[in-house]
Amino acid sequence: MRDLDQQNFKFDHEKNFRNEDFYVSKSNKHIFNLLNNWPKWEKNFINISGENFSGKTHLVNIFLQKFKGIKLESKLLNDNDLKKIKIHENIILENLKENVNEKLIYTLFNIIDQDNKYLIVTSIEPIINIKFELNDLKSRTKSFLLQNIEKPDDELIFALLLKNFSDRQISIEKKLINYIIKRIDRSYSKIFDFIYKIDEMSLKKKKSIDFKIIKDVLGE
Repeated sequence: MRDLDQQNFKFDHEKNFRNEDFYVSKSNKHIFNLLNNWPKWEKNFINISGENFSGKTHLVNIFLQKFKGIKLESKLLNDNDLKKIKIHENIILENLKENVNEKLIYTLFNIIDQDNKYLIVTSIEPIINIKFELNDLKSRTKSFLLQNIEKPDDELIFALLLKNFSDRQISIEKKLINYIIKRIDRSYSKIFDFIYKIDEMSLKKKKSIDFKIIKDVLGE
């Protein structure tokens, strides 16, 4: 982690999925370590669940950079994708939820299982809680190793604020970040909504972030 004793934080604007850009904390360390331990997994089917903006896609992109594979979007899955996976050992299925082509999803799972490949499915809620209509698919979800990204702790909130203010080329004092951490909701979506509003208000007022802007966004 960067030096927290400096008075202001300002870094180059850079967005990517490199390993060093992912902040490992108590909230996600168990999943980060599991993915890096491939292929020594307890099960070939892994489900990573967590709320929006919790880092699921970031984690699987790090995994793909290191171990290679193919990433598919559950809503866009089609018959051609079932052919594409034949040449890949690792398959990522992103954003699984209700109202998808359940028969196609089930077929995908079966092919991966039969070929002894590895599957990572990301979802907001644990896959066993998704209300599928197809009984065979419901049964198949029980074969997954469930991994949930927990709510962010203070250390992770600090890192998220720091990284995203940096991405927006925003300079901010340490005491302001500490003030935010003590008052912001422990929710990834709320944190990123806060960052967006801070950025928007800072541009609108054409001034640096100060306590007044922060209090206005927090509704204090």
